[in-house]
Amino acid sequence: MMKEARNIVLTGFMGTGKTTVGKTLAEWVTFDFADMDSIIEKEAGKTIPEIFAEKGEAGFRQQEKETAQRLSRGSKQVIATGGGTVKDPENMKALGEAGVIVCLTASVDTILQRTEAQGKRPLLDEAGEDRRAAVEKLLAERDSLYREADYIIETDGKTPDEVAGEIFSRFELDSVMLPSC
Repeated sequence: MMKEARNIVLTGFMGTGKTTVGKTLAEWVTFDFADMDSIIEKEAGKTIPEIFAEKGEAGFRQQEKETAQRLSRGSKQVIATGGGTVKDPENMKALGEAGVIVCLTASVDTILQRTEAQGKRPLLDEAGEDRRAAVEKLLAERDSLYREADYIIETDGKTPDEVAGEIFSRFELDSVMLPSC
C-alpha cells in the first residue's frame, strides 16, 4: 500500500521519545517540527500542569483537539502529539488523513525513568508515590488506540538517531512517499 507522508505524526505514551525523535526526524526529512504540547503551552501562556489545574483534563483536551485539527491541515511537518491525543477519535482521524502515524513505545521502566521529574506530567504527578501503577493503568487504557498507528516502533535502549533511522527505513521498505522538497 502506497501512502503519502504529507505529515509524519508521532504518537505514543509520555516518555517514549516523541519530541526528541521528532526533532531529529524533522531535520532528516527537512520538514517543520511541531510539538503539540509546546504549541498549546505557548498559545495558552501557561504550562500544561497550569492548564490542568485551571481547566481540568477536559479543558486541556479541548485545546489539544483544536491544535490537532489545525496541524492536520498543514504539510511537511513532523508532529509530536501529546500522550493522550489518541483518546479522541476525531484527533486521530484528522491526523491520520494528514499523513503517516508512527507510535513510539517503551517499557514501563523506561517510561518511569524518562518521566521521573515531578511537576511536568499532571496525570502521573497526581498519582503521588505510585507512578508505576498510574503508568500501567494509562498504558492499558490506551494500548488499543496506540496500536491503530501505521507503524509501531520500540524505543527502549535506542538513541533518538536510531529510532529516527528506523522510522525512515520503514518508510523506504514500505514505499511511503515523502513529498519532494
